[in-house]
Amino acid sequence: MTAAEPGWELYRTFLAVVRERSLSGAARALGLTQPTVGRHVDALEQALGATLFTRSPVGLLATAGALQLVPHAETMASAAMALRRAASGEPGEERGTVRVTASEMIGTEVLPRALAELRELHRGIDVELVLSNRSEDLLRRDSDIAVRMVKPTQGALLARKVGGLRLGLHAHPRYLQRHGSPRTLEELREHALIGFDSRASVQRLPALGLELKRELFALRCDSDIGQYAAIKAGFGIGVCQVALAKRDGLVAVALRDGGLAFELGVWIVMHKGLKSSRRMRVMFEHLSSALTRHVALEKS
Repeated sequence: MTAAEPGWELYRTFLAVVRERSLSGAARALGLTQPTVGRHVDALEQALGATLFTRSPVGLLATAGALQLVPHAETMASAAMALRRAASGEPGEERGTVRVTASEMIGTEVLPRALAELRELHRGIDVELVLSNRSEDLLRRDSDIAVRMVKPTQGALLARKVGGLRLGLHAHPRYLQRHGSPRTLEELREHALIGFDSRASVQRLPALGLELKRELFALRCDSDIGQYAAIKAGFGIGVCQVALAKRDGLVAVALRDGGLAFELGVWIVMHKGLKSSRRMRVMFEHLSSALTRHVALEKS
């Protein structure tokens, strides 16, 4: 290795090439020229004394050694983004950027209205909204604030439970008028069911009183947004939030023998070290209030 440590810009380019699998794709993603990306890769390989990519019919593939660098480079990327957000406003000001992560459904069906309300009240706060069904690493500062459906266990995190969201079977009134409403699990099997495509997604559901296989579903989609759109379109019967179903005029499908109903807790979470930031506290309190109201919809 050379005496000089590689700079962040080299690792940033390295990550882009790993993700895009080409110099041209990485250049577009970073707003650089392709020759510049090539020089960055060459410089990093020389500094580390290792080959990072090999050419293949599908593009540039990271070597085994390069793959070991990826999680460390991603940590650097998260730290760099967190530094930019921290510098976007003074701790005591309601100004600057807050990065929020939430699941697909919460992020598309619930948070936009809440964030619009916040923008009217606090115009100096900018929002980065990340939609992901995986848990973002708040300790690594991938995000500042997260809406989670599982209780965090790390002591460095500040978490507030705002309630529980019930999920159950629902359908559009138009579908039920055409096909009737099932009353038992056996009758339910005869209907057009909406569910997951991959077996891994099916397996993440709790035990619901019905053997769940992807072949059971007439419409298979691994996106919660896609499933909910199909329910609202009248394709068939699927599982969704009771609060959203009430808001959008869907009808609950009640089975005499139970099953296919469960509850998810909802937590607002941020790193304790962010409590000194005024904009972080404003966002945390605003989301807590908005999601508390959303949870209460199912009881209205």
